[in-house]
Amino acid sequence: MKFVVFILSISLSFFGHAIVIRHDVTDEKYLAKQIDFPPLATFYIDGAHGTLIKPNWVLTAAHATFCVQTGSFIRLAGKTRKVSNVYVNPDYTPGKSHDIALIQLQDDVTDVSPAAVYTKSDELGKNIWFIGIGGTGTGLKGQTIDNAENKGMLRRAQNTIVAAQGPLIKFKFDQGENALPLEGVSGCGDSGGPAYIRNDYGYQLLGISSRPEGNFENIGEYGITEVYTRVSYFSAWINLVIEASPEDREKISLPKLTYLPAGVTEDILPMVCNDIGIKSDEN
Repeated sequence: MKFVVFILSISLSFFGHAIVIRHDVTDEKYLAKQIDFPPLATFYIDGAHGTLIKPNWVLTAAHATFCVQTGSFIRLAGKTRKVSNVYVNPDYTPGKSHDIALIQLQDDVTDVSPAAVYTKSDELGKNIWFIGIGGTGTGLKGQTIDNAENKGMLRRAQNTIVAAQGPLIKFKFDQGENALPLEGVSGCGDSGGPAYIRNDYGYQLLGISSRPEGNFENIGEYGITEVYTRVSYFSAWINLVIEASPEDREKISLPKLTYLPAGVTEDILPMVCNDIGIKSDEN
């Protein structure tokens, strides 16, 4: 168990994302509930997320699916949901681009309204929210509490998109007068989580948590830039996968992740997944 948790902490620290907050705003103001973003899905006992975009489809980061497979379970709106299939973008390149995947659920989710896939190309300058249960800390020192220590505490934070080009959107952790009231960035443990807005049409999904930019040693510190997958860029691929026949889906996606997270090998993967996987409510 301890070995698996150690390996998991390495892998999720390399690519994982959670919420690190301002040092001059109390943590209580960042605390959130599932109702703040009902379409939020959680894959493992201490992190990794996705967003319900259709009654039986969840959109996430490719790298967050390393333990998600046919027959496994995820949690959404307080209930476990069984996975039918996984579809990973075939051009996913770790640390660079195309970090996106779709998870098909066995049954429709009828108690949560899906978020809409954002299709416009006007993301630049928009203030977005993101949410998750991973590690935390403040911008002065970065993440100081990892996702396991956080024990499932949900937080949400704001930021402003400073770059929206090609397959990526980015935002930066500002402080002082340049910061939003609940400014924050990603830390470790919530890969695949949403960057979203809410308007008259409901929740709109703009981005998917992918990675920090540059040096991984200063995760969560003021000045760091976060990189998210740009949902609008992939809207055509998303629709193709959802609308295609099972046979055609195989031509435009992969059934599982090709690149495992750092520190995880094929030999220990079953043990890791058994240790962190979400068990059915019926068990």
